[in-house]
Amino acid sequence: MKLRPMTAIALATAFLAASVAYAQQQPPPGPPDLNAIPEKMPFNIPFGTPITMERAQAVIQAAIAEANKKGWPEDFAVVDPGGNLVVFARMDGAALASIAISEHKARTAARYRRPTRVFEDAVQKFGFNYLLTLDDIIASRGGIPLVEDGKIIGAVGCSGGTGSQDEELCTVAAGTINK
Repeated sequence: MKLRPMTAIALATAFLAASVAYAQQQPPPGPPDLNAIPEKMPFNIPFGTPITMERAQAVIQAAIAEANKKGWPEDFAVVDPGGNLVVFARMDGAALASIAISEHKARTAARYRRPTRVFEDAVQKFGFNYLLTLDDIIASRGGIPLVEDGKIIGAVGCSGGTGSQDEELCTVAAGTINK
């Protein structure tokens, strides 16, 4: 009878030792080299003709429909390529602070020509806190550029839930254009 507990302890110890050895063999993922000079300009998507109000409303309606399915009250903003507000919607019960945040996310995604998740990852995963000193940056998921025919026509920003909830709703909204 005493053999079984000892066998289990021995196996657990061996498994733990193997796990530690494997982990030591894998180099930790490091931050990107900030001194590297890329051949092409990253996120160099040209700006296009600004999104119309009608299309911006359709983008927001897609986000609202998805938010209603999930029971997530949120705020939504669509901006033109310069970050100027085109359409805004606030669902009943959405956080008041999220009004400005949704606009900020959309503005950042449009002006910097990239999803705001890029900034969140850079700060959270790599400690690139200097990004927070740049004008109009928000390092939080939920801002996605709207790209049509390879050109940015605006961006959508969603706020009111967690970053992952905001990003999911923005992805649905952007999907009406980013195909």
